[in-house]
Amino acid sequence: MQKLTTYIAESWDEIKNKVSWSSFKELQGSAILVLVASTIFALVIGGIDWVFKTGLEWFYREF
Repeated sequence: MQKLTTYIAESWDEIKNKVSWSSFKELQGSAILVLVASTIFALVIGGIDWVFKTGLEWFYREF
């Protein structure tokens, strides 16, 4: 039990004193970047899906 208590105390000390936390402005910028990149990625994948769907529908209708 002593090891667990020591581990928790040392972990808490490291979180409070040794970790550098990003500022709110940096987090906002990162969140916006992820949102934009995810939207672009979703649109590209959706476009590829639409092209394959349309192509396969045409192929099965013609042949």
